[in-house]
Amino acid sequence: MQNAELIENFYTAFQSLDAEAMSACHAPDVRFEDPAFGPLHGREVSDMWRMLLARADDFTLAVSDIKSIGQSASAHATARYTYSATGRFVVNEIQTRFAIRDGLIVEQTDSFDLWRWSRQALGIKGWLFGWSPKMREEIQTQARRALKRYQNKAPT
Repeated sequence: MQNAELIENFYTAFQSLDAEAMSACHAPDVRFEDPAFGPLHGREVSDMWRMLLARADDFTLAVSDIKSIGQSASAHATARYTYSATGRFVVNEIQTRFAIRDGLIVEQTDSFDLWRWSRQALGIKGWLFGWSPKMREEIQTQARRALKRYQNKAPT
């Protein structure tokens, strides 16, 4: 499988809300990072996708600009969904970089404007404080707590 095809398969699974197929695209020692969760490793990454997709009632994802050069790839995605913690609708523009080894994603780094996201997801609190490092830390702490709660409840 070519690297671009791997990324296409990953996003097709994402669009289909299939966390298991997404996880099958990742190496067991995968490293993931984004502004909301910070760094995650291994099983945390698969569990994050499982948790997020289990909550995805009105989720849509548009993907464009998939590029692959050597053992790296990139893509742009636009996610539209209701943030479950507040019930507020979010449109998130995400730029992703991938590192690939032996036909699997070993590193995924998602970049997006956290202040823009927080204004949509959190309302006035996001407008006022979403730009600050303290708010970033609070968002990451809450995201990691939610992931730990999910992991503690989910069957292994």
